[in-house]
Amino acid sequence: MSEVHNLNYSTVLKDEAETVALGELLSKASNGSGIVFLHGDLGMGKTTLCRGVLHGLGHKGHVKSPTYTLVEPYELAENTVYHFDLYRLAEPEELEFMGIRDYLDQQALSIIEWPEKGMGILPPADLELNFEMSGMGRLVRWHGNTEYGKSVATKLMNLCSMER
Repeated sequence: MSEVHNLNYSTVLKDEAETVALGELLSKASNGSGIVFLHGDLGMGKTTLCRGVLHGLGHKGHVKSPTYTLVEPYELAENTVYHFDLYRLAEPEELEFMGIRDYLDQQALSIIEWPEKGMGILPPADLELNFEMSGMGRLVRWHGNTEYGKSVATKLMNLCSMER
């Protein structure tokens, strides 16, 4: 069941299929642009959500976690998506060496797992999602930090409500 509290939204995902479906809804809500931070422990479904976003934007292939490469670019027909996984980042300054600012183009969608590893270098996220255990599923909470992000957060909540 989805809830709203002061523009903080949440939903419980029972399984992988629901996580992919939330990602597909996020692709619609974001129109394939913005900066999205994903917070949560290992195995919470962050990469699965990314797979749903990419499939929602038309990607047909495999989606892998860029744990070792830090970023996996996806050039789609109408969008560019950069999937970052900063889990193995030793120092935030490494992002400067990889040219992080070139990736964070407002025309692209940048989804960043483990953003806390890049704090001080990364700009603020438009939208943040937090994953945590909830019974046998996952509780996902989200909120917007920018006007654009607040709009995406609300659209995502509305889309979730229509799906239930």
